Amino acid sequence: MRPAVFLDRDGVINRAVVSNGKPYPPASLEAFELLPGVVEAVAALRAAGFLIIVATNQPDVATGKQRLEVVEAMHDRLRRELAVDDIRVCCHVDADGCACRKPRPGMLLEAARQWDIALEASVMVGDRWRDIEAGRAAGCRTVFIDYGYAEPRPEAPDVIVDSLAAASRWILSVGSAHTGKGSAGASPPCS
Repeated sequence: MRPAVFLDRDGVINRAVVSNGKPYPPASLEAFELLPGVVEAVAALRAAGFLIIVATNQPDVATGKQRLEVVEAMHDRLRRELAVDDIRVCCHVDADGCACRKPRPGMLLEAARQWDIALEASVMVGDRWRDIEAGRAAGCRTVFIDYGYAEPRPEAPDVIVDSLAAASRWILSVGSAHTGKGSAGASPPCS
């Protein structure tokens, strides 16, 4: 079994659009901007042997504010620019009650089954309480990137940092993973 680093997308990998203190995904591929240090952080984690799995809620697809084709184009760009092994997407809203929408751990658990991931040796990195709760529920360590959003804070993440670069330094400092290679893949959004 291999360890993984699960990454939220908006606010962790790419710049979130903050309005009234709350983060939102970019509306277009043109507005999709990788954050500084992300490419290097992901490369360092991969070099240490971690699988890199993106796990993202994209409820704007369900509400009609975003087209699935735009989300897929953003993920195609991620696959070209980052060494990610998989991208998991939940397009549901809370009212749907699905098991994959964070804070539930469904995306992480399904990825663990598919990729033979050791969840207890894995880490979830996110910028919202939902990410941290999902990671904790899956049995992972958690890293909270704190941007001071005007929303509830997560309870007791393992560490609080200010960027994915800082998160990767902490992850690497607490122990390297087993080496191994994965292949880029993706799962379709849940339905």
